[in-house]
Amino acid sequence: MPSRSDRTRQRVIEAAIDLLTRGGRDAVTTRAVAEAAGLQPPAIYRLFGDKDGLLDAVAEHGFATFLAGKHVDPNPPDPIADLRRGWDVAVEFGLAHPALYTLMYTEPARTGSAAFKAGMEVLMGRMRRLASGGWLRVDEELAAQIIHATARGAVLTWLSLPEDRRDPALFTTLRESMVSAVTFERPAVRDTGPAGAARALRAALPEQAVLSDAERRLLGEWLGRLSDDG
Repeated sequence: MPSRSDRTRQRVIEAAIDLLTRGGRDAVTTRAVAEAAGLQPPAIYRLFGDKDGLLDAVAEHGFATFLAGKHVDPNPPDPIADLRRGWDVAVEFGLAHPALYTLMYTEPARTGSAAFKAGMEVLMGRMRRLASGGWLRVDEELAAQIIHATARGAVLTWLSLPEDRRDPALFTTLRESMVSAVTFERPAVRDTGPAGAARALRAALPEQAVLSDAERRLLGEWLGRLSDDG
């Protein structure tokens, strides 16, 4: 059961999010948040240190909320359709929570949060599944960066535009560009050449128990070279 301090902290975060949603970042002052939460301003400093600490906690709450809403299919029937759905979910979250999303993603320091890192692990898991099936055109890490950058860029660009200049084609165009950049139309392991097979085998290495740690590291290095050559 949450402690009294935890419940108070959550009430303050929710009050800050409400102010952020209704009035933007400038509306989130320690005095306004304290009043909305039914507290005295010094309580904010005791709980969060300062306004930046409060904003960090709000961003962390946003990352945690987004993570909780993710659906992960460990064995999707169509990996590319699953990739598109994951991208769409990220964009839809940003459009549904514009002020919170902007706070979460416009300051690099906030992407060091525990919930953000957990969300990236979910994304990397999807990349490993794509790689093991021979779908990835690029390295797993680069693929994850491209996916994250295009979704974030799409949302922040949309939010920065006047309403009369917003074209929904921005999302479909960026999503399909992302899919083309990181995946093959067919699994590369069915094609001739070592690169796709090397990526697929390297993705499966952590699950192999027949090799020692040293053997896996050495084989991973060799496979990495083959993947890069492709």
